Amino acid sequence: MAGTIHVDIVSPEGQLFAGEATMVFAPAALGEIGIAPRHAPLLTTLTAGVVRVQVEGQDEHTFYVGGGALEVQPHRVSVLADTAARARDLDEAAAQAAKARAEEAVRGRTDRIDIAEAQAELVKAIAQLRAIERLRKKQR
Repeated sequence: MAGTIHVDIVSPEGQLFAGEATMVFAPAALGEIGIAPRHAPLLTTLTAGVVRVQVEGQDEHTFYVGGGALEVQPHRVSVLADTAARARDLDEAAAQAAKARAEEAVRGRTDRIDIAEAQAELVKAIAQLRAIERLRKKQR
């Protein structure tokens, strides 16, 4: 179809999505990017956040990614995620607990490397919670 772009979302655990979309939104290194069919070629890194895939005639598909790479070609988008999950599969209690642990680790560390690791975990936990919240809003 001329009005769609093929989207693949994969992680080390396997493929989460493969199909045609009318629009894709992803958390690129410098901010959220929107990708439409026939988009200019692009290669960038992903930050922890939400990937949204709009499919004609269906509800928007929402995924959490913990970082990775994004390749865009005029007729294909490839999301190569470090970690990924469907938003509906995320565990809110586990994400809240991870956020609390990361916040405590940030407060209790003095070594720069430990602080950086704790901050990275905090960013991932917050991104998961945002994905859960986005899914919750969509279901209302």
